[in-house]
Amino acid sequence: MNIIEIYKKYHLPENLQMHMLRVAACSNLIINNWNGEEIETDSIIRVSLLHDMGNMVKIPEDFSNDEEFIKIRKEYFDKYGTNDHEINLEIGKREGLTEKEIDILDGKRSRKNEETLASNSYERKICAYCDQRVAPGGVVRIRERLEDAKIRYKDKPLSVWSNEEKANHLIECSLGIEKQIIKYCKLNPEDINDDSIKTYIEKLKNYEI
Repeated sequence: MNIIEIYKKYHLPENLQMHMLRVAACSNLIINNWNGEEIETDSIIRVSLLHDMGNMVKIPEDFSNDEEFIKIRKEYFDKYGTNDHEINLEIGKREGLTEKEIDILDGKRSRKNEETLASNSYERKICAYCDQRVAPGGVVRIRERLEDAKIRYKDKPLSVWSNEEKANHLIECSLGIEKQIIKYCKLNPEDINDDSIKTYIEKLKNYEI
């Protein structure tokens, strides 16, 4: 089953599909310009394509007036609960991610940037970095993306991004991850952009999971 068929199976809205396709496309661009240690390229792509499947429960109820969408969203709550990250892991397992890939999916979250920076796994670093480069509207620079996270989550007391000191530390860790990746990549950060990933997006729509 290709990734678009999987997205349709879970009734994901187009903007959520595009986010994951963009993240995977950024990953694919890095992979094709990689000259570092051997990495498990399929694992990076698979995790990137499935990393936010649980975000359906984060979409506001007023996102759409479509009754079918509201019904599907309620079914997500009933079937999986309300924790988007736990749903990401659950659906990842259902769609065949290996134990190692589930570990990458679990570890690549921005709240774990410090651990990712210290990790030996470039699969985890690339997945984390590419996710943090993709804003809702497309690919942006890392600081821009994460400074925006500070604004969006400042009123959510349980979010690490609501704490200025912690948030700034996570941003610095993410910039450190970027340096680690670029060191072994024939690209500069500005080479990773909406134009450079276009062809990868189209190819990834046929990627078989």
